[in-house]
Amino acid sequence: MKLTALIVLLGLGAISLAKSAPQPNIVIIYTDDQGYGDSSCLNAQAKFKTPHQDRLAREGMTFTDAHCSDTVCTPSRYGLLTGRYSWRTTLKRGVFGAEHPCLIPKGRATLASFLRRNGYQTAMVGKWHLGMDFPGTPENRDWSLPVQDMPLDKGFDYFWGIPASMNYGVLAWFEGRFAKVPPSRWTRKKANHLALSDYRIAPPYHAEQAEGLMEVAPDFVDSLCLTRFTDRAIKWIESVAEEARGTRPLFLYLPLTSPHKPVIPLKQFRGRGSAGAYGEFMIETDWHLGRILATLDREKLTRNTIVIYTSDNGPENTWKERIKKFNHHSAGPYRGGKRSIYEGGHRVPFFLRWPARVKPGTHWTGPICQTDLLATFADILNQPLPGDAAEDSISFRAAWHGGKAQPSTRPPVIHHAANGRFAIRQGSWKLIMESGKKAEQRELYNLDTDPGEKRNVLLQNRNVEKELFDQLITIVTSGSTRNGTTTKNDTPPWADLIWLPR
Repeated sequence: MKLTALIVLLGLGAISLAKSAPQPNIVIIYTDDQGYGDSSCLNAQAKFKTPHQDRLAREGMTFTDAHCSDTVCTPSRYGLLTGRYSWRTTLKRGVFGAEHPCLIPKGRATLASFLRRNGYQTAMVGKWHLGMDFPGTPENRDWSLPVQDMPLDKGFDYFWGIPASMNYGVLAWFEGRFAKVPPSRWTRKKANHLALSDYRIAPPYHAEQAEGLMEVAPDFVDSLCLTRFTDRAIKWIESVAEEARGTRPLFLYLPLTSPHKPVIPLKQFRGRGSAGAYGEFMIETDWHLGRILATLDREKLTRNTIVIYTSDNGPENTWKERIKKFNHHSAGPYRGGKRSIYEGGHRVPFFLRWPARVKPGTHWTGPICQTDLLATFADILNQPLPGDAAEDSISFRAAWHGGKAQPSTRPPVIHHAANGRFAIRQGSWKLIMESGKKAEQRELYNLDTDPGEKRNVLLQNRNVEKELFDQLITIVTSGSTRNGTTTKNDTPPWADLIWLPR
């Protein structure tokens, strides 16, 4: 055989091999109220260590300018799963309770449904908090009937978890559409002496309903959430590992309940770190991450599995007390925390590991948003996104090759606070819009020179303000950030858009 013919055949073989390369497994671990400074590899002054997050950073890529799509639970989870900002829906402020029509309507594409259509087996284990339809009413439940409008209806093959944050009740260990032990008891929040300004959901429970009480299962205990979630996630990975090593990849979405209140570290973690129960709870959270990583190692899935670890918003308001008492800054160098329009409210830890493709120990310093995941996975799978989905999702796959961020070609990121306030981020500039409160006026910050948002430079940069303001109006009113979509906002302009020209 001539040398040129051999080279051609080898080349064709390489192309064929590339085309048949297995799709990557995907694991997203989503913590609850974890601040940027609660990862020890991001905060040299942290009062506790997070060795497994540090391992992800060491073995993968750290995104130091990553953002959740809102600053509280429900809208951030919507943005992560759908690639669309929640304020485009009917939810303009705040969060849902446990019982509510799901914010993700029937037919809307999610990470899970998109990946399932492309051959993935999909599972969610943990906290949902996007609304569920429970049988009957609190006064007249029939738990023999299935729960509707829930994860199994949004693209997940398997679900095990709880409906929402624990302060909203309907607390039981749900598997699929049923609770093995129904929430047939009643309780209210109890004092938690472990942590600052906190509560517990633990027995004894009441047999009779009374005003102000929440539905709870007799066997539910708040401190068991992390252990049970991780146990179930591991069990599911083990059950599908053989297929995941071959022809049918896995997608696991694991939204944990920590370090959100109640802060209840297990006894084996108490006395560790120097930030009280909160630090101990973060150490426990990190330990469970380590259990997932060890499972991937044991099942020989590590090399071709994308692991993403990030948080739904910044730290709860107890961050202020932790600074005073322990000198631990949960938001790191950033201003504000959960619910806030400032960086501490929405800049979150974001680690990505994929040994088969991503160079270890790399960093990306350009802005990304959790809404971008759907477009990024579509890019990796070389599959088009529907025109009626992922309206605010922009692929950042190119960043995975490493190196420092170049001037961003990504369209602006829109930030949104729990009180309805907006901001727009493009490159180093962040424009925060005024709200209905007199104290909340328009602000402009250069985050390259002022990451702590201490110097409002609006008056000196009116040209930047105008450019960002025009972009904000276009993105908010057009119904999408990315090109090629066909949908509009679910409502006409609303009261929070006081800056919108009329």
